[in-house]
Order: sequence, then structure tokens, then C-alpha cells
Amino acid sequence: MKTTVLRDQDIVRKWLLVDAAGKPAGRLAVKLAALLRGRERRDFSPHVDMGNFVVVINAAKVTLSGKKEDQKLYKSYSGYPDGLKQIPAREIRRTHPDRIIRQAVRGMLPKNKLSRRLLIRLKVHAGAEHPHAAQQPQPVKF
Repeated sequence: MKTTVLRDQDIVRKWLLVDAAGKPAGRLAVKLAALLRGRERRDFSPHVDMGNFVVVINAAKVTLSGKKEDQKLYKSYSGYPDGLKQIPAREIRRTHPDRIIRQAVRGMLPKNKLSRRLLIRLKVHAGAEHPHAAQQPQPVKF
């Protein structure tokens, strides 16, 4: 028996299209993280970058359960004293609707250099239009 590990030039990446309208943000992020890593492949290896390109549309229509719309806070810290910003999810949805999905997926990927490369292949768009029609993304059903 041989163990084979794919090289970068042997990996074929697919373009996948996911509609986020009406789906819970956390459950959607789990599936997006798996698609980005390539977990559905038979030859998956955790240390090799073998994931797909994922295009997410209708990010502004993703749902948050319970009272998270008002109570969940997105935090950023500048490093300076008194540099902590806390913005509620309702405000994030109004100004940057793609950030809800992007940060949820980022939290579900491993914390290393590989995950930073995977996040480049996540394309999140607030509306139903996207500029990736030339790549012919295949729709994914959840």
C-alpha cells in the first residue's frame, strides 16, 4: 500500500456558488470552511492546500438566531489605550454585510498560515450579483 500526497500542480480547484439567503450564519460557516479546506475530497490531507474557490451571494440576508442581531458585538482593537471598538451585528450588517460570514468562516479555520491562504479564495457578496460568472461556479445545495 502506498500513501500518496498531492502536489500543488496536481490539485484541481472547483468554483462553487452558495446562496446564503435565509441560512443561519454559524451553520453556513461550518460548511463553507469545509469546502474551502477541501474536506469533501477523498484524498484530503490537512497540511495540503487542496480547497475550492467559494462564491457566497446574498450575504446581507443571512440570519442570526435569537437576539444576536442586537447583542452580538464585533470587536476590533487598535493596540492603543482605549482603542477597543465594539460594533453590534445590526450595524455590521448595515455597513459591511459580508463581514458576518467572513469572520464566522475565519473562526472555523485552523489558526495558521494555511488558513490565511484559504480565506483569499472566499468571495462574499452582499447581493445576488457577483463578478465571477466567467469562472462558471457550480451551485451547492445545503
